Amino acid sequence: MLAAAGAIGFLGNEAAAQVRLRAGRRLSSPALVADGNHARVDGLVSLGVIGSAILVALGARIGDPLIGLAISLVILRVTWQSWRTVSTTDPGDMVEPHTH
Repeated sequence: MLAAAGAIGFLGNEAAAQVRLRAGRRLSSPALVADGNHARVDGLVSLGVIGSAILVALGARIGDPLIGLAISLVILRVTWQSWRTVSTTDPGDMVEPHTH
């Protein structure tokens, strides 16, 4: 059940991330791009829950805190990237030039 819930969580969050990232690029919205990255991290956390459950089930009790630490590092990295995207990008800078 835990693996199924994690897989569903990952797929749902990845779909949300794709929609938000595409829309953010299309609308030149740094905030929407950052929100898409946030949804992607939520999906990775769901995969981490699956990995943690597998490691603990196999008897590697240290797996849970190690995966928790890895998830924390990923969250910190994406938070930093999102902050940089929102704070340093002017909306017009995200527009890709059209080539004719």
